Amino acid sequence: MGRTASTINLSEREREKLELMASRPKSSQREALRARVILTCAEGKMNKDVAVKLNITSQTVGKWKERFAADRLDGLVDAPRSGHPRTISDQKVEAILTKTLEGTPKEHTHWSRRTMAKEVGVGQDTVGRIWRTFGVKPHVVRGFKLSKDPMFAEKVRDIVGLYLNPSDKALVFSVDEKSQCQALERAQPVLPMDLGSPEHQTHDYVRHGTTSLFAALEVATGRVIGQCHARHRHQEFLKFLKHLDKQCPVVEGQTIHLIVDNYATHNTPAIRRWLARNGRFEIHFTPTSASWINQVERFFGLIPSQRIRRGSFRSVEELEDAIMRYIEAHNEGSKPFAWVATPEQIFEKLADSFS
Repeated sequence: MGRTASTINLSEREREKLELMASRPKSSQREALRARVILTCAEGKMNKDVAVKLNITSQTVGKWKERFAADRLDGLVDAPRSGHPRTISDQKVEAILTKTLEGTPKEHTHWSRRTMAKEVGVGQDTVGRIWRTFGVKPHVVRGFKLSKDPMFAEKVRDIVGLYLNPSDKALVFSVDEKSQCQALERAQPVLPMDLGSPEHQTHDYVRHGTTSLFAALEVATGRVIGQCHARHRHQEFLKFLKHLDKQCPVVEGQTIHLIVDNYATHNTPAIRRWLARNGRFEIHFTPTSASWINQVERFFGLIPSQRIRRGSFRSVEELEDAIMRYIEAHNEGSKPFAWVATPEQIFEKLADSFS
C-alpha cells in the first residue's frame, strides 16, 4: 500500500491561484508542476498515484505537499538564493569610485578600465561592472556652452512661444546660413555598393571652392527656402531676405517672424533699414550661445549626411545645384520638426544639468 496524500483543503482563492499557476507558459513550468501536485493531492489521491500521473517521484510529491501544508501558496515559491559570495568589499568599491570621480592617472586625461584595474589591483571586468552600476563613464565627454545672455529667459519665452503658440496670421521662419560648404571632388571614382560590400571612396580629394547656403525653414510646415552665395556678408543676407520676401505672398494683416542668431551680418544698419521699410518682417534674435533653439540648425544637420559628405563635385556650381535639388526634394514631402519643450521645461533641464 502506498502512502495516501494527507488531506489538503483548498480555499476558493487558493484553488483559483493554483489553477492559474498550473496553466502558465513553458517559461514557468516549475511553478506550474508544483501547482498541479497540490491540486491532484487535493483530490485525495495517494502519493504514488500523484507521482505516476504527473511523471515525477513520490519524494517530490511529498516535498511540495509538506511545503504547502506549512506555508500554503508561499511554500511553492523558491526561496531567494544567496548567489556567489562577493569578492570585493564596499571600501574597495568606494575607492574605485572616488579615484574615478576625483582624479586621473598620471599624464592621462581620464581613467580606462585597464588603468583603473592596475591602480587598485582588481580585474578589468570588475571595474567595468562597478562603473556600469553607478552610471560612471570616464571615456565619454559632452560639450556644452552656457549662454550668458542677460535676456536669455525672455528670448527663450519669445521664440518658444512662436514655435508652440503662434498667432493665427503669423508666418514663422527659422533663418540662418551654413557657410563654407566645400565642393570636394574625389581623386578617383566612387565604387558603388554591391551585395556584401559597402560603397567605397578615396580619402583624398581636390578642392574646388566653397559656397554658403542661406536657408529659411517654415516652422509650421517644414518647407525650406534656400539660396547659395559665394560669401556670407550682410549684403548676401539682404539679398536672401529680398528673395524670401518674393517667395511669401502678401496676406493682409500677416507678419513674417524671422528667428535668427546674433551673427553681426543679421543686425547691420542696412538690414535694419530694409526691415523698417518693408514692414512685413519682425526679427527675433536667439540668445547668445544657444543655436540649439534655432530649428533650421536641424535641417542643416541633414544636408551633409544625406547629400554633401558622400558626394563628389567638380565645381562650386555643381555643389550648389545639388544643394538646391536636395531642398526641392525635401519640400516635396516636408514635415515640421516637432518642438514640444515649454520654456519652463527648458529652464528646469538646464538647471538640472549644471546643479
